Amino acid sequence: MYRRDVLQEPVKSTLENLLHTIARQNGMEILAVDVQPDHIHLCVSFPAAMSIANAVKLLKGISARQLRLLFPALRKRTRSDRLWAPSYYVGTAGHVSAETIKKYIEAQESHHAH
Repeated sequence: MYRRDVLQEPVKSTLENLLHTIARQNGMEILAVDVQPDHIHLCVSFPAAMSIANAVKLLKGISARQLRLLFPALRKRTRSDRLWAPSYYVGTAGHVSAETIKKYIEAQESHHAH
């Protein structure tokens, strides 16, 4: 699967708003978000009773569906019916603070801008 740089404005700001809304509606909180043209970094707090897989499924599934409805041209730009790759990376904040993770994510925006 190849990355496509489809997360540019106005998709970028719409995605950020969607992620916050989806999180809030499902008992989660987005602590930090960095949307790059072809991927995103998130720091998310969610209830202990919710599995990581379910949290990711909600965020990816609902955001993809909503973005495709709002921006029909995304289907053509992604060359498939999928907006997100099926894989994801998860790191937990067991040995580092949430604040450290937030700083890392926020630093990614300036790092990717260069």
